[in-house]
Amino acid sequence: MASTTEENYLKALFNLANPEGEVNISDLAQSLGVSMPTANSMVKSLQKSGWVIYEKYKPVTLTKQGKKTAALVIRKHRLTEMFLVKKMGFGWEEVHEVAEQIEHIHAPKFFDRMDEMLGYPTIDPHGSPIPDDQGRVQTLSHVSLASCLTGQVVQLTALTNSSADFLEFLNNRELTLGKELKILSQEAYDHSMTVSYAGHPQETLSEKVCEKLLVRVIS
Repeated sequence: MASTTEENYLKALFNLANPEGEVNISDLAQSLGVSMPTANSMVKSLQKSGWVIYEKYKPVTLTKQGKKTAALVIRKHRLTEMFLVKKMGFGWEEVHEVAEQIEHIHAPKFFDRMDEMLGYPTIDPHGSPIPDDQGRVQTLSHVSLASCLTGQVVQLTALTNSSADFLEFLNNRELTLGKELKILSQEAYDHSMTVSYAGHPQETLSEKVCEKLLVRVIS
């Protein structure tokens, strides 16, 4: 059974992995707010437990068991976020810190019951996929709003950033998952977009914001 610190490292490795499944120690250290020597020492410990593959001066790769362990921690986190929103009335901007604590509880039946009560959701409140009880993660098809074209109608399906300040920004503009947006125009100079959606006939979003909004193209 992994410790809280080990689970945090595994989760970070899972989230930071490039398409080849690799993570640089420097990126891992920065993500967790620790020094390079500290991250390096923990990676060596994870290797001894069979959760990662690591050679000096090379990126870290999760093993099959490491991926499953990390995915199951993420499952607990995302189920908790969904439970807090759907069953307890929390805002999507309020749930991350609570879920960070609950995700380290080692009680599979507790989370299986939570899953059942929620009706077996496949995504969390921010549109991220919830791994199943075997650690399998479905691949969702999204594109960045920033990549879309003037005239297209899209549906907001997920976010690449779920920080509280960004979620508050979206709350203030009534931008929630499921909302349909029509792209009215795109500024050539700074790539900002003007969009319209229910209750908002015109709203301008910066390129930085558009890159964080994942959508499904409707037409």
